[in-house]
Amino acid sequence: METCAHRIKLKAGSLERVRQWAEELSRRQTEALATLRDETVILECFFLEQAEDGDYLIGVMCAENFEQSRAAVEQSLHSIDAYHQQFKKDTWESGKRLELLVELNLLGEFR
Repeated sequence: METCAHRIKLKAGSLERVRQWAEELSRRQTEALATLRDETVILECFFLEQAEDGDYLIGVMCAENFEQSRAAVEQSLHSIDAYHQQFKKDTWESGKRLELLVELNLLGEFR
């Protein structure tokens, strides 16, 4: 299993669109979970950080294989994946992968 986290700087003025995206993913949860299965993703979480220099998403993901995840995203026929890709273009200014310091993970035991 692989784990990563990213800190994504949001474009100025995009917070309302970010909240709409979160609501849309919740509303379309069945479809979103189907895409995660295709991508070998076991956990995906997004947190909102509001800082003095702007708003950020903190994304955390655990997957069996990130290479397989990337390939599944590129080949996806799920409309929610197209929606998510457009959301990223509309709202993400920049991002960086965060350094993993400690991982304590029981997720594999529950499968």
